[in-house]
Order: sequence, then structure tokens, then C-alpha cells
Amino acid sequence: MTVRLLLADDHPVVRAGLRAVLATEPGFAVVAEAATAERAVERAAAGGVDVVLMDLQFGTGMHGVEATAAITALPGGPKVLVLTTYDTDADILAAVEAGASGYLLKDAPPEELAAAVRTAAAGQSALAPAVAHRLMDRMRTPAQALTKRELEVLQLVGEGLSNQQISKALFLSQATVKSHLVHVFAKLGVDSRTAAVAAARARRLIRR
Repeated sequence: MTVRLLLADDHPVVRAGLRAVLATEPGFAVVAEAATAERAVERAAAGGVDVVLMDLQFGTGMHGVEATAAITALPGGPKVLVLTTYDTDADILAAVEAGASGYLLKDAPPEELAAAVRTAAAGQSALAPAVAHRLMDRMRTPAQALTKRELEVLQLVGEGLSNQQISKALFLSQATVKSHLVHVFAKLGVDSRTAAVAAARARRLIRR
């Protein structure tokens, strides 16, 4: 049985590389490509796709996590395998919560990519070893792990947003934003926004 693939990435060179790698694998057929997350959702909704290889970051518009959520919500829709350069807790948790069947990094060897595609197509979870390790670490120390919302708040702090701007971006009250930051400071053992961002980036909890 042929696994029909949709490649969703805004870089033509990356899509060409993926197509070349996957063409060497028996039972795979790249049936479509999408340079935007919006187009990926449209093509997935049209049918005839079993697995979407989804990047997380697109130039403008919808992000990969949003597209993943939209695709996995489709009745009988394809599985989504995230293929990205980002290995932070914030990205991993967002993708898993959005319904991704797997999460791989772009430096994965071809055989690992092929195995992940087959695993996702079979309806099972396919996680890169490093990603699985990070999730296991979170499970072992739940009291110290930042929640998805705390990671979202901290990522925006790292991007230079004020509490007021974060509250608007995440549809939270400023008091709630402050509460999340208090918890973040306690979990990371820091006492300032700058120190929290530095610690989180050093631990690969949020993007640089």
C-alpha cells in the first residue's frame, strides 16, 4: 500500500530535498507540496493524502502548529508528522497538543524519517529520540516542568513583549500573566525576566 505524502515547507530547497529522499523509499508517493500553512490545510482537506510532513515556521500567516490543529481536526484527515529545526519544549508541547502524530528534527537520517512516516501512517506516535527524551524528563519532574501556557508567556517575554502586550496576545488578564511569571521564576530559580529567558534558552525550553 502506497503512503501518499504532502510536503509543507516554505523553502523550495527543503521540499526538493525531502522529495528526493522519499523517492528512494518503496511505498511512498509525494502527491503534493505546499509553501504555506494555509495551502497545506486546503490541500489536506481536498483528500488523497495520508501523511503531511509539516514545518513549524512559515514566513507569514498561519504557523505550522495552527495548520496541524486544523488538519488533524478534519474528519478522516491525514496524519501530521512535524519536521522542524526546533527542539524546544514550547514547540514540542504545542505540536503534540495540536494533534501531531510525530515530531522529527530536520537533521534526522533518511532511514529515521522513512520509519517515522510509516509509523505515523499506521496511526502510531513517531518521536525523535531527543524529543522523546525531553518529554520523559518532563514526566519525571512534573513539579519543575513549565506548563504549555507558562512556556508561551516566557517565549513572548523573550521576544520583548510587555505584560500588557502578552495579555492581549494570549487573551489573558495582566494579573494572570504576572501569576504565570511568578511560577516561572520559582521553577527556574530566578528573580527577573532577563534571567528567566536566559535560563529557559539555555535549557532549550523556548526558542532563541
